[in-house]
Amino acid sequence: MQKISKEAPQFLTNPQNTWLVGLLMWSVEVVLNLYVINRVKFTEIDWKAYMQEVEGFINGTHDYMQLKGDTGPLVYPAGFVYVYTALYYMTSHGTNVKLGQYIFFLIYLVNLYFVIQIYSKTKKCPPYVIIFMCCTSYRVHSIFVLRLFNDPIAMFGCFTSLSISSWTKIIALYYSNLSFAVSIKMNILLFSPGLLVLLLLENGILKTFLNLTVCAALQVILAIPFLLTNPFGYIVRSFDLSRQFFFVWTVNWRLIPEELFLDRRFHFALLLCHLAVLIAFALKRWSFETIINMFKCILNGKTYHGVVNVIALAMFTSNFIGICFSRSLHYQFYVWYYHTLPFLLWCTPFSSPARLLLFGLIEMCWNTYPSTFLSSLGLHICHICLLLGLWVNKSTAL
Repeated sequence: MQKISKEAPQFLTNPQNTWLVGLLMWSVEVVLNLYVINRVKFTEIDWKAYMQEVEGFINGTHDYMQLKGDTGPLVYPAGFVYVYTALYYMTSHGTNVKLGQYIFFLIYLVNLYFVIQIYSKTKKCPPYVIIFMCCTSYRVHSIFVLRLFNDPIAMFGCFTSLSISSWTKIIALYYSNLSFAVSIKMNILLFSPGLLVLLLLENGILKTFLNLTVCAALQVILAIPFLLTNPFGYIVRSFDLSRQFFFVWTVNWRLIPEELFLDRRFHFALLLCHLAVLIAFALKRWSFETIINMFKCILNGKTYHGVVNVIALAMFTSNFIGICFSRSLHYQFYVWYYHTLPFLLWCTPFSSPARLLLFGLIEMCWNTYPSTFLSSLGLHICHICLLLGLWVNKSTAL
């Protein structure tokens, strides 16, 4: 017993054991999610609207301006239509919600497998972080198996690609996975600045342009039925960057008046801040020399042990910066960055207790419903602390 109590802390703090602890927690998650599905009541928010939107497509309507549900018009790209059309048929026209929950349960488990694989390969965090990540967030479990939002499916495409440590494989997968994920929900574009920096350094401007053209071509192929019917309507609806959000649902901006929240000048100011911080990180923290050395090792057939860290840090930071300056965050948006938070926190100079405190405070802010002045303020303070931590800790810069 004394030996176990002595070795347990060492086991839970040694990054070499991340995969084993992750496997244990993955097993726990199986039981936990089954319990949630069978004991906690399903909450109808968007599922019925999703089914109504794709039902219009199934019935032959290819004009995006005509596709809508109870919550309003269809505002997601073509990939969303295809994925939820499959779910429509698999769940008996959307009526078998329980089966839909089990499908999202499987998506959650596979997604978590890839997340654990990323943490195991980066070896950035101690294994006990996986325990906190799996057990602390009721909100994330709810988003997956009690709400059936499209956000988890979009994030699934990112993590499947990032879990592969070979750079060549990552790029090949990203041409398909990232582009398809974007076609489900546009938030995946927040990862793009970090990816773009990596692509430019590996391929140069011309080849990067050609690669991005391939990604764009996939978007066009997926959208062909809608582009042939009403191209303007499809672009306006599915890629509407100016769409207004409802103040009642905002998690991050409850601390300002609704008039300011809806003001286009405020949105433009956030966009400028977003771009300024991205440029600052690209120039000062995403070290070109480190990335170039990584590519040299790969081209020479050598192993660059920091490759996953380099890619994950650039892309996770890029995504996080976008979230910090988002015009609005809704509750389901939490999955956009939840599984990346421990990695980012351990890329700061903070002590482990301070990192866990920040992680817990962010969770508390997201679990406050409805959001309040204090919960929004607390979320911004946590985001600022994490962003400053990523900036000042030069030892973890790329």
